[in-house]
Amino acid sequence: MTASAPPSSSPRRPARAPRPLVRAAAFALGAAAGYAADARFADPRRGHPVAAFGSAATRLERRLWRDDRGAGAGYTALCVGTVAAGALALDRTVGRRPLGRAALAAAATWTVLGGTSLTREARTIGRSLAAGDLAAARERLPHLCGRDPSALDGQQIARAVVESVAENTADAVVNALTWGTLAGTPGLLAFRAVNTLDAMVGHRSPRYARFGWASARLDDLAGWPGARLTALLTVAAAPEPRTAWRVWRRDGSAHPSPNAGQAESAFAGAVGVRLGGTLRYGERVEHRPVLGAELRPVTVDDIERACALSRRVGALALGTTVAGHVLLRTLLKKRGRA
Repeated sequence: MTASAPPSSSPRRPARAPRPLVRAAAFALGAAAGYAADARFADPRRGHPVAAFGSAATRLERRLWRDDRGAGAGYTALCVGTVAAGALALDRTVGRRPLGRAALAAAATWTVLGGTSLTREARTIGRSLAAGDLAAARERLPHLCGRDPSALDGQQIARAVVESVAENTADAVVNALTWGTLAGTPGLLAFRAVNTLDAMVGHRSPRYARFGWASARLDDLAGWPGARLTALLTVAAAPEPRTAWRVWRRDGSAHPSPNAGQAESAFAGAVGVRLGGTLRYGERVEHRPVLGAELRPVTVDDIERACALSRRVGALALGTTVAGHVLLRTLLKKRGRA
């Protein structure tokens, strides 16, 4: 008869937290810190990584430009692929430890967000309009959007500002955070590369009609989920959610852009104003459908209302990112065990 082994006297070590959840929590903490950095400091005036990417993309465009969709697709793939691959390599190297992952997520989030700079620019124009300084408002408007301000009156400038705040709340805040939810730090940085390329070469012009086609279509695809989330969060943050919901569901698809109309129509209903109509971009004139046709015209005071709404939507988007990223990683872990 063999004697049984004596029970071990050494205490059991507590079970470690599942590594994927630790990684997810570290990213969530970093994203929150990066959002706070944007809220406190806005974009750096010098040495911004997005500006550096834009400069590199411009130099590459000079070498690769052809009046051809294939050349543009190659250019887009090279620019976005380089950023995505570099971000993934950083994530795998620096992000092996929770502290490194959190720091990387914080830096990336601060880099890609532009919500504070957006509202600061909008409020600067609003103050000029409120003071009756139309010349100053016209001079500042190109910092916010690409419209020709020379023939715009105060009401038209106010409308342009509110529309730009709505559209860029999606592009500069919610869309990036959405891709952070889905793909962590690489998702944040890759989306910003896509959106920056669209702003550079994705517009309709003789030079970029073919070369910029791939960048524009990729931006439409990448912005699809975030645009709808922006509209939903706008409804949730609206003083009158029913009006915001009604205008969004009715007018969101009337816009020529598959994504911009989602945010703009929801903002129109949330602020209680009429958006859309005729726009001028240099020599090009666009006649867009009116969003919220039954609502009142935009006034200068609506700029502040739109900015406050944008900040509320951004905060909700951060909460969605933090919760969504952890939840997604939890579900993926459970699925991996099945």
